[in-house]
Amino acid sequence: MMDNKKPHTDPRILRTRQLIRDAFVELLQEMDIEKLSVNRIAERATINRVTFYLHYRDIPDMLEKMAEDMARDIERILNDTPANPNSAEEADWKMMVSLLEHIAEHVKFYKVILATKRTPIFTERLLKLLTGIMITRLERMGVDSFISTAGIQKDIAIWYCSSALIGTIISWLRNDMPYTPLFLARQFSLLLPHHQK
Repeated sequence: MMDNKKPHTDPRILRTRQLIRDAFVELLQEMDIEKLSVNRIAERATINRVTFYLHYRDIPDMLEKMAEDMARDIERILNDTPANPNSAEEADWKMMVSLLEHIAEHVKFYKVILATKRTPIFTERLLKLLTGIMITRLERMGVDSFISTAGIQKDIAIWYCSSALIGTIISWLRNDMPYTPLFLARQFSLLLPHHQK
């Protein structure tokens, strides 16, 4: 029988990558991304350049891997959200709460990469992930859904919903999260088309 568990990563590697990520976020609050250098990141992370290069080839590689980590974390959170077999809308709502709670727990990171310094690679990766969620949701709704009966093109509905969601998250972060994840998720779910006929 195969072991489906994720391979164990050395805690020292995780700790070093967290130091680098924290240094990146702090520096990005102070300067534009074009002004970042490996030296500055390493110095802020209290590591040497050689250690940085053990983890990343360069800054673009670091950004790519951080965006992958972010997407993987969000996917894991969404997949770990217990589904409610009685209601697809309730399952969607619980996933939304889990996503917003995750963002709130890591607010410093998300506020910098999405809301203030909008780092395109992170925004694009999150939009791709949210688009995938919307595709699944709309496919599950079927031909009797409001989208179908109103004559709305599926791709337009997907673009609209995923862009509205990421825009709402960015505005929520820019406004210092004036609503709880639970309240915001409930409000957003009221705006989305449901199984209406």
